[in-house]
Amino acid sequence: LENELESVGIRLNQRPPDVTFKKKKTGGIKFASTVKLTKLGPDPEKVATQIMREYKISNADLLCREDISVDELVDVCVGNRQYKPCLYFYNKIDTITIEEVDQLARMPHSIVGSVYNKYNVGEPEEDDLIKREMWKYLGLTRIYTKRKGQQPDLTEPVILSQIRKGTTVKSLCLNVSTQLARDFNYALVWGKSAKHSPQRCGLNHNLRDEDVVQIVTKTNKQQREDKQYNAMVQGFSDKYHAKKLEAKKKKQGRLRR
Repeated sequence: LENELESVGIRLNQRPPDVTFKKKKTGGIKFASTVKLTKLGPDPEKVATQIMREYKISNADLLCREDISVDELVDVCVGNRQYKPCLYFYNKIDTITIEEVDQLARMPHSIVGSVYNKYNVGEPEEDDLIKREMWKYLGLTRIYTKRKGQQPDLTEPVILSQIRKGTTVKSLCLNVSTQLARDFNYALVWGKSAKHSPQRCGLNHNLRDEDVVQIVTKTNKQQREDKQYNAMVQGFSDKYHAKKLEAKKKKQGRLRR
């Protein structure tokens, strides 16, 4: 199964190489690195150029910030690789010897347990090892929201994922509403990620688990001063009239029947 996933471009428990790759229309291939490259042979630039030529890339900028291998460079050139976390769970450990259990438990990215005997696996509402590890591997972060002048809502947090949309303030806004991200002015943050409480932050501020965030939107005056305001109003108007016209056509169709 691992080999099949590897062949279709899914990389398990790996991170994307720290490489900046940008295709161009002209200018040829420009290669640079900030570290010593030991996995690309005695002439890394020549090897990188040959690989890009094989994939019909004649104009590009390539900057390596880590010692990458040939396979990693190919992944960068192809550009469609998916990097996913993977956690292996070995069930029914009560049917094997303690030596075998110890060997499985020492394998990377692995958990041993028994669903029948509740080893490392509890009830749906219970806290257990497999839930904690899944939470860590998925990079989940709980963010509590707060309205102005009110206490924060600590009952239903917004769950953000590091491996999906990220854990920034912008990710929080997009998770709630795209309109909230568009009308964003600034955010007040309480918690581990804030240098002081509250800290006034922008969209790119990275949030941490159990932070409390209050989103402050633009005022009507600020929205009217926005360069995209007229286009936004026109877009709302077009959607409204299109929806109204569609409802009218449906009503006429029912009357004809």
